[in-house]
Amino acid sequence: MAKAAGKHLTRAMLAARKAMGARANRACPACGKAVVGFFRYGGNAEWGCPDCGASPRERLMNHLIATNVLRVPVEGAILHMAPNEGSLVRRFSAASDYVPADLDPGRYSVPGMRQVDLMALAEADRYDLFYASHVMEHVPDDHHVLRNIWRALKPGGEAWLIVPLWDKPTEDGSFDIPPRERERRFGQWDHVRQYGPDFADRIRAAGFDLEEIDASGIDADVRHLFALDDRLFRARKPGGTA
Repeated sequence: MAKAAGKHLTRAMLAARKAMGARANRACPACGKAVVGFFRYGGNAEWGCPDCGASPRERLMNHLIATNVLRVPVEGAILHMAPNEGSLVRRFSAASDYVPADLDPGRYSVPGMRQVDLMALAEADRYDLFYASHVMEHVPDDHHVLRNIWRALKPGGEAWLIVPLWDKPTEDGSFDIPPRERERRFGQWDHVRQYGPDFADRIRAAGFDLEEIDASGIDADVRHLFALDDRLFRARKPGGTA
């Protein structure tokens, strides 16, 4: 409730500043609009775009794609899990074979949604890109899921993974833990772990080559302009063409 109150209050304040003629000297790479600032959510004072609602991780992904740090394989196949970021749906759906999916596809209005359980993902050498933002903390066994993702990718294919992070080692739980206790330990009632930087070790153990792209490494002026945050784990299945 406190997070929601902070969000609505700061969003209303931004709308008032805009109406009073405040200078729009910030920008959102997700919607392409100039904005007067970003609204708060939880501990992040510049979390959301007041125009499109894009989060720091959504803005980071759009910036990395727009600057060609990342390439969307438009002639290939993309599996997009939990496609709730509209700007990325638009980018990824340009692919010749775009598969938006979730364990509960009825929650989304994206055309062509499919039901996919990552614990049972059995496809092999199918996808050029797998994208999942804030998904891995929900799966019962992430070691098993990472191996499934590795198998589902073509040689040279990539998995772009973003998870909530803290500075401590990863703490695992299970769905046997009561929801309120999971919320206390992992930040949300439907999470079963809280990841630390050692998530990278789990990705490598599944057979991937790994590059970590952290917003903190982006030019400070650019980072401030777009209010970029978060870290992308860019995992590549060896073989094929980079």
